Amino acid sequence: MQDNKPDYFYQRYRKDIMSSAVPRSGFVVFCVLLVVTLALYPVLRTLGVQIYSAFTGKYVSGYHSLLLVNCPTEQTARDIGRIIMEKRYYWKGEIRDATEILLLVRTKTSLVQRLMTYIIAIHPYDIPEIITFSIDDGSQHYLKWIAEAVTDS
Repeated sequence: MQDNKPDYFYQRYRKDIMSSAVPRSGFVVFCVLLVVTLALYPVLRTLGVQIYSAFTGKYVSGYHSLLLVNCPTEQTARDIGRIIMEKRYYWKGEIRDATEILLLVRTKTSLVQRLMTYIIAIHPYDIPEIITFSIDDGSQHYLKWIAEAVTDS
């Protein structure tokens, strides 16, 4: 009778090992999919942003960046600008070298869309460069002055 007990436990133990092979392979597949998804996350995110933007017609924050570059002279800025333009960026198929003046408009976030619409309507460029930045922090006195100086109308 004691000889049957080890066989019984052995057979039962072998069934448990065999039945757990399926969950293990499922776990391996899950881990592989997780690793592939994490590796492809930048591509998947970019694709998702483009699809969302195409369907909604809205801009998704964080997709573009603006670089502010300090240069010691105007000539250095022109040289760097031309090198960058030659690498990739053109306007209507050609590189343009023009002088522009940067206008900084300080306003309330609630007025940004209204101001952009107005600027586009009066600006001489076909596609004016209008980029907004949210102010996260700053001089409390200055921010208070903006709040008082800018009306909502």
